[in-house]
Amino acid sequence: MNVISIQSQVAYGHVGNSAAVFPMQMHGIDVVAVPTTLLSNRPGYNTIRGRVLDAQLVADLLLGIEERGAVDTAQMILSGYLGSADNAAVVADFVARAKARNPALAYCCDPVLGDRDRGLFVHADIPPLVRDRLCPIADIITPNHFEFEWLCGTKAATIDQVIEAARNLMARGPSTVVVTSAELSDTPDGEIETVAVERAADGYEAWRVRTPKLPISPNGTGDLFAALLVSARVHGNDTPEALSHAASTIFAVLERTVSSATEEMRIVESAELLANPRRRFDAIAIAESQE
Repeated sequence: MNVISIQSQVAYGHVGNSAAVFPMQMHGIDVVAVPTTLLSNRPGYNTIRGRVLDAQLVADLLLGIEERGAVDTAQMILSGYLGSADNAAVVADFVARAKARNPALAYCCDPVLGDRDRGLFVHADIPPLVRDRLCPIADIITPNHFEFEWLCGTKAATIDQVIEAARNLMARGPSTVVVTSAELSDTPDGEIETVAVERAADGYEAWRVRTPKLPISPNGTGDLFAALLVSARVHGNDTPEALSHAASTIFAVLERTVSSATEEMRIVESAELLANPRRRFDAIAIAESQE
């Protein structure tokens, strides 16, 4: 089982590929990791070194893995933080080319654009490219609640609004939309949830999974979630099972992080939990809409 993962890389900490590669490997997946940035650490510390990679370098790396046959043997492409609009265009070209070469290849786009605390935190020319070029060619997208609303161009405060907005997004491309860090009008206090909406043969299906809200919000949780969801899907699990696995494992890692009282997620320390979290949170079917 092979996954091509295209996103940021840091020397210290766990975001981007530095959060995604090890968990996928712990699921028995051979990961071809292509960086879009090389940084000493994530933003948020008082210093940061490194840079966004030039688009030509990213394109050369992607061409190089094509030449090694990675596209032919991969089951999934995963993309995350891109760093520049030029890199977004390079990734869009690569995904389109790869899917034409290997029609069985699926693409999961984690549209890393912003969050509810900071708003958009990428260059202003990146979000339109992600919306207009990457999401339409994706099979799965995994925005957080803020990114989902930005991509849809509308607020989604209720489960019905989420489903309707997701259906509109799916009409333009992806067959599965997974909204993370959702806090909806009926989300119980002290909990947070993830919602998945998927196109079905006779309409649409949707599921939600709730977990306790822990008193931390470390960077990289979206990157880890996307990697865990992809891992489950590559192993042949359907969307509700993959959703349950990813949410349960994220909770296990964050619970370990809380007990360690550290800023960075304790992913390596949670190695034994990545494929088999001790506590399971089930995805519950919430609706099926007939066309």
